[in-house]
Amino acid sequence: MTLIAEKRPAEESMGFFERYLTVWVALAMIGGIAIGSVAPGLVNAVAAAEVASINLVVAALIWAMVYPMMVGVDFRAVAGVARQPKGLIVTLVVNWLIKPFTMALIAVLFFDYVFAPWIAPEDAAQYTAGLILLGAAPCTAMVFVWSQLTRGDATYTLVQVSVNDLIMVVAFAPIVAFLLGVTEIAVPWETLVLATVLYVVLPLIAGLFTRRALGSSEAIEAFTSRVKPLSVVGLIATVAILFGLQGEVILARPLVIALIAAPILIQSYGIFAVAYGAAWFLKVPHRIAAPCAMIGTSNFFELAVAVAISLFGLHSGAALATVVGVLVEVPVMLSLVAFANRTRGRFSG
Repeated sequence: MTLIAEKRPAEESMGFFERYLTVWVALAMIGGIAIGSVAPGLVNAVAAAEVASINLVVAALIWAMVYPMMVGVDFRAVAGVARQPKGLIVTLVVNWLIKPFTMALIAVLFFDYVFAPWIAPEDAAQYTAGLILLGAAPCTAMVFVWSQLTRGDATYTLVQVSVNDLIMVVAFAPIVAFLLGVTEIAVPWETLVLATVLYVVLPLIAGLFTRRALGSSEAIEAFTSRVKPLSVVGLIATVAILFGLQGEVILARPLVIALIAAPILIQSYGIFAVAYGAAWFLKVPHRIAAPCAMIGTSNFFELAVAVAISLFGLHSGAALATVVGVLVEVPVMLSLVAFANRTRGRFSG
């Protein structure tokens, strides 16, 4: 059964920017670091535009990324999700029963043992804490972009993200408290609520009104094709800003960044393999399987960074580890998008 009834060949849905997306992102990374070095005043101005640990400039760009996919959400098809529960089950099991605990295990293994000769014990504990925070916060916004790039089912992706957000409200603090051994976890509810409103609710409302205004499915498809480049432009600009904000840290501490990135990479590819493999084994259609695996692999970095700062401080190793997670995520997710698109034919639908 198809929740969104349109099917287009890969070559028709891939525009010029999307075909060379990896190149644009690489250039954005380099450009962001360069801007951060030569124009720190500009970067500081962008960094100052922040509410509840959410950068409003980045939020606007993510909104631009998410909106085109929200136009494709058909509420009449939401009931179809109940008839295809496997993708949702895979997402929930991976996100809440596997990912936080494997991230903690991998972090301890690397920072307490593999990297012990190069990292002081107190720093190792901080980095481990930061990665635990990342592992317990599945993605809210960017998954819509990855879903669109893999031609995922917009309606099913929305349901997956919404259910994850509801679970995150009650499960994030207890899981983090258990793994960190800290009983008092101050969850920044402002960040959690504001991010959900900015990245899910408002784009969804805008998409709903757009669908109603356009009327026919042909008009909706034509409009979506026209605004789709917004997602790519928004992604490239977001990458440039993120790397601009952290350019000084990257240039000053490249070895530490690389050491923190190593367990994040292993966790990311490992979690994707588990979720994507389970979806394939359970014969989940590709338009559901790809986003289902992306949600578990990607992270809600605003929440992780905010909690790290509130618990350990702005200049702590934990905060740095969550920031490295942000920097690593985009290249990793682009590689997984490419892999998912290449393996589409191995799925039943």
